[in-house]
Amino acid sequence: MSAYRKVSYRVERGIARIALNRPERRNALDQELLTELRDALRAAASDESVRVVLVAGEGKEFCSGMDLRTFADDASGSLTKFQAEARNMAGLLLDMRRHPRPIVAAVQGRALGGGCGIATAADIILATDSAQFGYPEINIGFVPAIVMALLRRLVSEKRAFELIASGDAISAQTALQYGMINRVFSVDTFEHQVEEFVAGLADKSTTALTLAKEVFYRTDAMQFEAAIQAGAEVNGLARTMDDFKRGIEKFVKKT
Repeated sequence: MSAYRKVSYRVERGIARIALNRPERRNALDQELLTELRDALRAAASDESVRVVLVAGEGKEFCSGMDLRTFADDASGSLTKFQAEARNMAGLLLDMRRHPRPIVAAVQGRALGGGCGIATAADIILATDSAQFGYPEINIGFVPAIVMALLRRLVSEKRAFELIASGDAISAQTALQYGMINRVFSVDTFEHQVEEFVAGLADKSTTALTLAKEVFYRTDAMQFEAAIQAGAEVNGLARTMDDFKRGIEKFVKKT
């Protein structure tokens, strides 16, 4: 168990469970929560027993986005201060992308603005059928500038701009149709389905998942031929790993 104030963290059976823990504020983000979340992710990355990371929100909402009260309190702040705070959010999304373990976001309720960004920074998103996703920043004269880089990689250019320009929230089923999320479950069975899914991931080879995630994102900006070559390097490396050798031995014995 953790001693964080705005994030809960524990590891059970190879699963690092991280939850945004401000249910009274719909898990709205402030600098302290972002910093604690980044610290929890680092703890999971350095723990050899962790095979999968599960990110969720306490209470009825995943995350309502940035805490607008902090924006109001900082209205007279400097550009330097604002950019430093923005880099904390940007750093969190990069931490998730660079994390050695698969990260699963379990979304119930709303995932809006920065909260939608955190969800989409995960490698896999599971949602209840009543969940909502959106970027309402435009409605207060703001811009979802940081999370935009993730959105553009998930949906078509036209869909992405519509979501940003309209500020409208979309249902989980629409998000699934757009390609933003992976699976939608009934609210009644959501907890069980999430547990079953992450347990299944935790049973996979840790080294294989780590290598797969690393090369998957490393080739994101590569030209086709460079990506093929990078894949060949990882292919060869994977064959030297103990998990692969045990897997082959098990397969041969079965056949």
